[in-house]
Amino acid sequence: MGGERSIEIKIMGQMYTVKTDGNEEHLQEVARYVNEKMEEILRNTKSVSTLNVAILAALNIADDLLKEKERRKSLIREVEAKSKDLVEKIDIEIGGKEQKKIPVPR
Repeated sequence: MGGERSIEIKIMGQMYTVKTDGNEEHLQEVARYVNEKMEEILRNTKSVSTLNVAILAALNIADDLLKEKERRKSLIREVEAKSKDLVEKIDIEIGGKEQKKIPVPR
């Protein structure tokens, strides 16, 4: 991009300045996601400690990430298996057609 710059994000009513060389829209989306997780924790617990809320939100986000990684691995395994099956079927089909060819005498 164009080098590091400062971007302001808002989490739990608090403004934070973050230095990044990444996409501002993406960073804002990340901040919204973290904020939503923290608000969800606040709604579902009686904790008023910001630290506890942040730790529980971090655990939930880490859980989401690990589940998504496993889902991705599973999808990759499925695509690989289906690709291998397709290649085998194509090889069988091509091999069968090659065997059916009768050489023409010259």
